[in-house]
Amino acid sequence: MTSLSDDPAEEQWLDDEAGRIVRPYVMTRGRTQPSRGQIDLITLVVTINPAIAAEPGIGPEHHTIVRLCERPLSVAEIAAHLDLPAGTVRVLLGDLVDRGFVAIQEPVREMDVLDLETYKAVLNGLRTL
Repeated sequence: MTSLSDDPAEEQWLDDEAGRIVRPYVMTRGRTQPSRGQIDLITLVVTINPAIAAEPGIGPEHHTIVRLCERPLSVAEIAAHLDLPAGTVRVLLGDLVDRGFVAIQEPVREMDVLDLETYKAVLNGLRTL
């Protein structure tokens, strides 16, 4: 990586292969949490409106997420494809959900699926072995 200037206070950097580097907090405009609450790493994301108009606050990363999610992907997979921290991807996803470009499917919580009686039955079955 090389600096654009000799001034150490200069915040712009160039990567010899990738070009200008944008810090994740710039992509999220300083936000650290998505607008819709928690989004798990295993939450599935799918595009529901593939056409993104030029809107304020919608950057190239948003466009890439919409293209990637034409087939369902988890938040972890999106972060890996974009080579971004999961927290940054969560904030970007919150923007896209709020504007109706993607839908998310939260994972089913185990506690929602199985009740206490089911756990008791499994324990009793294990004890009989």
